[in-house]
Order: sequence, then structure tokens, then C-alpha cells
Amino acid sequence: MTEPGELPIPDDRRARLRAADADRELVHEILSAAMAHGSLSPAEYEERAGKAVLAKTFGDLDVLTDDLPVAQLGVAMPAASLSPGPRVTGGSADAAVRHRLAIMSGSELSGTAVVADQLTATAIMGGVELDLREVEFTAPVLTVQCVAIMGGVEIKVPDGVTVEIGGLGVMGGFSGKSRKASRPGAPVVRVTGLALMGGVDVKYVPRDEPDA
Repeated sequence: MTEPGELPIPDDRRARLRAADADRELVHEILSAAMAHGSLSPAEYEERAGKAVLAKTFGDLDVLTDDLPVAQLGVAMPAASLSPGPRVTGGSADAAVRHRLAIMSGSELSGTAVVADQLTATAIMGGVELDLREVEFTAPVLTVQCVAIMGGVEIKVPDGVTVEIGGLGVMGGFSGKSRKASRPGAPVVRVTGLALMGGVDVKYVPRDEPDA
């Protein structure tokens, strides 16, 4: 049986089945966490992430993660089943957004979306824009794990939240200033990750300010 927090054990029938976009996005989240954990180098991550974009079957995806310590990476896994099928969620936290991915393209999150306690933003030669001004938080602390490789992640945060900015920049960097909210019990947005020849930009934008 598959233990909680582990990927299903590959079998011949499952390996032949077609994967969906959600399955490819889950693999990208695992690969991002593995690089942040030190299990993958940036070059290995980039190679596997490119293969994940082109993957057609579960077998194509399984080979990208079967040597990784998935249970130790802290990635929220869907409930295991005997065969792939619709994923049933049980509440706003389970259905919350957990990742945004842009590979030579763009991706954004805005409006009243529900976000999980950890949100992964991956930009490889592309751009991810996260507008957190109206989102619904499901936990007191939202950790935004950024991976910007020759790409950029822009994060818009409103007044009234505490922001902590960290992360590692290699020929790239994180811009913006950490600050503490004056209101006790305000949500915390923690920005971390890796910027490799790319950038992560945190901007403070009032809720009522229109988009440029």
C-alpha cells in the first residue's frame, strides 16, 4: 500500500495512462521542493522540469521523481487511489492554489483565489505574477517558494500584512523590503527560494489601486 505523502507505486497499466495538467504541475512542485531541499542541482531541476512539460503519461512523470525523497519534501500529495481519477477535495484548504508555473510563458494568480499555506512560483525563462491583495489565506503564514531561472516572479502584497523576504540569488536576486504589520495577528507572507540569473520582486500595492 502507498503510505501518506508518497507517490503511487508505478505499474504497467498506470504508466501507460495519460497524465493531466494537474499531474504535470504536481511533479513541478516536487522538483522545485527537491531543488530547495538540495536533492537536485539547478541544472538537474531545469532538465527534469523541461521533460515534465512534455510528459504525456504517468510513466513519463514517474521517472522524474522516483529517485527523490518525496515524503521528506513537504509537498502536499493527493489522496492515493488504485488508479488515476478525479480528485475529491474536502474544503477550501484542500482545494487551495498551491503552485503557479511559467516555462517560456507567463502565469498569474489574482482575485479572490484561495491559497494554501505554501505556494510555489516557478518561472523558467518566463514570468509569474502573484497578486495577493484579495486572496483568501488558509493559514496565518503563507510561504511563497520562488524558483526564478532566467525568469521573474512578481509578488504584489497589500498593506496590513507582515512580509519576510529571504532566498538565495545567484547572478540574480530578491528585491523589496521586509516589514512588520502594525495590526496584531495580521497574516505573514514569507518569500524565499532561488533566483538564478533571474529575479523575485516584492511590491507593496494598496488594495484599491488599479492594475497598471
